[in-house]
Amino acid sequence: MSPSEIPGLRPASGVPWRLAAVALAGFVLLAVLAASSSPEPFDLVIRRARVVDGSGSAWFRADVGVKDGRIAAVGMLTDAPAARTIDAGDRVLSPGFIDVHMHVEGNLPARPDAANLVADGVTTVVTGNCGASELDLDAWFTALERDGIAVNVASLIGHNSVRSDVMGYADRPPTAAEQARMEWLVERAMGAGAAGLSSGLIYSPGTFARMEEVIALARVAGGHGGIYATHMRSENDGLFPAIDEALETARAAGIPLQISHYKVTARKLWGSSARMLALIEAARREGQDVTVDEYPYAASSSGLDVLLPERILQAEGSVRHALVRRLADPADRAAIAGDMRRRLGDELGRDHLDYGVVASAPWRPSIEGKNLRSLNREMGRTDALESEIETVLDLCREGAASGRGSVCGTQMVYHTMEESDVERIFAHPLTMVARDGGVATPGTGAPHPRSYGTCARVLSRFVRERGLVTLEEAVRKMTSLPAARFRFADRGLLKEGFRADLVLFDPDTVADLSRFEDPHHLSRGFDLVVVNGRIVREEGVATCERPGMVLRRKSYQRSAVSSQPVTRPESSPFPVTAVFFAATMQEALRSLR
Repeated sequence: MSPSEIPGLRPASGVPWRLAAVALAGFVLLAVLAASSSPEPFDLVIRRARVVDGSGSAWFRADVGVKDGRIAAVGMLTDAPAARTIDAGDRVLSPGFIDVHMHVEGNLPARPDAANLVADGVTTVVTGNCGASELDLDAWFTALERDGIAVNVASLIGHNSVRSDVMGYADRPPTAAEQARMEWLVERAMGAGAAGLSSGLIYSPGTFARMEEVIALARVAGGHGGIYATHMRSENDGLFPAIDEALETARAAGIPLQISHYKVTARKLWGSSARMLALIEAARREGQDVTVDEYPYAASSSGLDVLLPERILQAEGSVRHALVRRLADPADRAAIAGDMRRRLGDELGRDHLDYGVVASAPWRPSIEGKNLRSLNREMGRTDALESEIETVLDLCREGAASGRGSVCGTQMVYHTMEESDVERIFAHPLTMVARDGGVATPGTGAPHPRSYGTCARVLSRFVRERGLVTLEEAVRKMTSLPAARFRFADRGLLKEGFRADLVLFDPDTVADLSRFEDPHHLSRGFDLVVVNGRIVREEGVATCERPGMVLRRKSYQRSAVSSQPVTRPESSPFPVTAVFFAATMQEALRSLR
């Protein structure tokens, strides 16, 4: 049946139906081509920004267009249509900051908006550090993806978590079966998309592990393209042997090395940062892939248990129960106190423990914010190191018995570093920025201010006030350098095609407002924060959007495939509909011949 035979379809008088079909196809084709030639509106355009692109190159003036979660254009977009336009007003636009050393296992699921991080310009975090991580990463990742998060998250698999699951707190080498089980757990985590292996060799049970054990586990992670990130065995008087151990472990395992929060805490070694950096430079000249990270503060944060002798934190069963039992035994307690007196006083030269301040004690919040020397005085004891050690042991026993928090139930801030060492390490081009904190609960405890103000402090103190590095270099340390280290292929640069993780700020007014004595204050000056193309913070207010993604390592194929952008074949510059109608018109023209 021809079109002229179809009831109700009749061409105009005297016009052959084939010619009418050609004309109709032509009109449709022109309409489709016209639609395809007009630009689609951007989701967001940020105009007149000083772009610091994350590469370390000098800033340049540009507009930035965002579409479908990615940076779609960088240039002059004066007449480009957009669903939302924001005038940068001469502020700096940079990639979102990537924090490579975080601890968000317990607190991000509870506070998925990550307000303290977003307010500090952070759009991506790497957790699972210092040997502590979720053991079943696939389940944890899946729960985050299901519930939604404001920032992107990657995770390492922690050696301490693996070891304690297999061996508890046993102070001995693993059996062959235990070693095989630990390697299987690392293999499983890497298959789920872990970024690599982390160790916390200063913490139990990592303190009990020999180098051979860690090398074998790191070799498994390296086989999946992962890295080895370590909190070294010592940052105190055993610092340089610990650096050698970290380098040797990574060399033997054939894996890239990240040394976490590179620092020196022993007073007698203050000023050694130049030697520390020279070791890293020498290793790189010899072909070893090693980098470091640092938080911009002269104080650390860790558990109260790090003051205890390592041997008393070993146990075949519950380490808390074993600790409470030992501290209740007069002979054991006297021996422990003697070891601490020799270590803290004779070896480290400490006269008092006032450098240690309680950050969190959920079992007794009244002691939070107080240093150990003042707590000792409150207990009516003599103002001497021996008495302060007794106070520490009392706090450990009560905290462990409470079953809350860390082994001793108490998180501390330790003021043990020299500012000049911190600054020298920060300024080195191999150093990236990391806060070693988590998602803070406003008003709870007296946490280290780094959880709130790390990035703001870098820009305000180290760039604006101290001039240690340029603004462009500071941004590189917080964007492209960590992105390259953890192989976030489409993040860390403000570049067309990359994920639209963006931060807009005024470098002249950005400031960290959190202080040791008053820590619960969000950073000031990060006016706009965008994660995967969606605004999560604007004009100082969180939007409650949760566009964050779980960044599973590329060896995890399902994630790798789903993360690839959808593109048209290069041989087909027109939309599919235009190609279809072009073919229809060609067929109609042939029918006229």
